[in-house]
Amino acid sequence: MNKINWAIATTLTVSLISMTGVALSSNKSDENSLFSWFKQSKSDIESIESQLYVEECGSCHFSYQPGLLPATSWETIANNLDDHFGENAELTEGDLKTLRNYLLNNAAGRSNYNLPNKIMAAQDDRPLPLRITEMRYFIHEHSEIPKRMTQDNPKVKSFSNCDSCHQSAKQGLYDEHDVAIPGYGRWDD
Repeated sequence: MNKINWAIATTLTVSLISMTGVALSSNKSDENSLFSWFKQSKSDIESIESQLYVEECGSCHFSYQPGLLPATSWETIANNLDDHFGENAELTEGDLKTLRNYLLNNAAGRSNYNLPNKIMAAQDDRPLPLRITEMRYFIHEHSEIPKRMTQDNPKVKSFSNCDSCHQSAKQGLYDEHDVAIPGYGRWDD
């Protein structure tokens, strides 16, 4: 390599290393940082921010984070509250509109959190169910847990009782290292 090519290559290398250093040392919370487009999705899932949702839905069952189901599933559920898994859960038109908007805007595939992204990626082109427990990702993550620990366990009763085992489910944290099955203790697969 002649001296001119070597000088150009060295200058380019030093410039690239310097730019990388600047980008990596920039404030991570700065939306205008040099490589802000590298921003990754947030961890786990957004916690519940709708008091109306907690009051209306959480009065009967665990308040599932909207990111646990895709928008299509939430839309079907919202449109059939007169037969909500065998129960009448009808709402006033105003409350229904507010809850539908909340669910659809924060559904899997529409939020930038790791868990909803994994849920949608795992579902691939398969049909979208109405039950979280029928989503492919959920089935995969819970496949090794024996029935005696969940359905046959009077302290859990069903996989749909997320907060029975996931100690921080209400905060939107579903880390497998934070699972304690009532009557059995910490789950470690």
